[in-house]
Amino acid sequence: MVRFRPLDPWIDPRGGQIERVRIDNGTIALEVLSLGGIIRSLWTPDRDGERGNIVLGCDSVSDYLAQDAHLGAIAGRYANRIANGQFSADGQRYQLDINQDSNCLHGGKEGFSRKHWHLGQLPDGVRLSLVSADGDMGFPGKCTVQLDYRLVGNNLYVEMLASTDKTCPISLTQHSYFNLDGSSSSLQHALQVDATQYLAMNDVGVPTQICDSRNTALDLQQAKPLQSFIGAEEFTATSGIDHCYLLPKTEPQLQRFGRLSSTVSGRGMTLYTNQPSVQVYGANCLQGTIGKNQQPLAQYQGLCIEPQQVPDAPNQAKIAGDGLIRPGEIYHHISRYQFDRDA
Repeated sequence: MVRFRPLDPWIDPRGGQIERVRIDNGTIALEVLSLGGIIRSLWTPDRDGERGNIVLGCDSVSDYLAQDAHLGAIAGRYANRIANGQFSADGQRYQLDINQDSNCLHGGKEGFSRKHWHLGQLPDGVRLSLVSADGDMGFPGKCTVQLDYRLVGNNLYVEMLASTDKTCPISLTQHSYFNLDGSSSSLQHALQVDATQYLAMNDVGVPTQICDSRNTALDLQQAKPLQSFIGAEEFTATSGIDHCYLLPKTEPQLQRFGRLSSTVSGRGMTLYTNQPSVQVYGANCLQGTIGKNQQPLAQYQGLCIEPQQVPDAPNQAKIAGDGLIRPGEIYHHISRYQFDRDA
C-alpha cells in the first residue's frame, strides 16, 4: 500500500503556489513538487535498514529558480543539447532559445524544470501533467506531457508520455543528483555500466562521433570508483565525467544500463530504461549552488544518470534516429530505478 500525504505548499514568487506531496510504500518514499516535476527527496534504506535521503534538493521555490543545475527536475522539451539551438522539420528551420554556450540545453532557460505542473494521485504514486504552448522556447507545436512516479516494492518507476500537434524533437529525462550516503561527496561511490559505446563531444558538449569504450577510461563494465575519473586525461576537458553512453538497439523494452553503489552506506541503485542513451554527469560544476538548509552544494556531491534520446538527434539522425515526434505519435520514456542494500 502506498501512502499519500500532502505537505504544506510553497509560495512561488512568480505567482501562485507549488504543491508538495510525500508518497511512501514502507520501503522507499519520495517528496514530489509540482514545480518542474521535481523529486525533492528520495528515502531508501541503508544496510542497517535505516532510511535516508539520497538526492540533492532545495528548501524553497526561490532557491530552485535561482539555480540552473536542474536539481531533481524533469529536463525538456529536449533534454541535453541541440547544437546552435537549431533544427529543421517538415521543411521549416527553427531557432530555439540558446542557454549554454551556442546550444539549447534541456529545453532552454525556461524549460520544463521551471514550469508549474498539475499534480494528481495514483494508487501507487503520483501523476503530473503539463501543456507547453506552441513556440515555447522556440519549439514548434503544442506539447502535452504526462509524468508518473510510481513506487513498486524497492523500485521507483518514472514514466513519461508526450505528444505534439507539430513535428518537434522531444526528449525528457529525470535529472536527480544521487548521493547514496547523504554526504558531501559522491567520489567514493562506484559506477558500473553495461554499455560499451559512448559519444565523443566537441568543446561545447555536442556529439561528434560514436566511440568504443572498451579498454578505455570510459570502460565501466567493471565498477570503478568515481574518484578515478578526477584528473584522468579523458575527463580533463569536462572536469570529471559528463559523457553520454549508447545502449544497444533493441525492441522498445527496459534494458539494464548499470549500477551505482556505495560501500559506506551499503546502498545500491540499478537503472533499467527504454531510452537509447544515458548521460552520466558527475556534478562537475555544482559548487556554490544553494541546497537544503541554505548550504552551498559541493563539486562532485552527486551523480546524475539521465536516460534520454540522443543529444542533438534532430541534427544527427545517423546515431540513433532524429528524435522527432510527429502529430499522432507518442514519445514514451520509462525507467526503473531498483534500490538494494548490502546484507
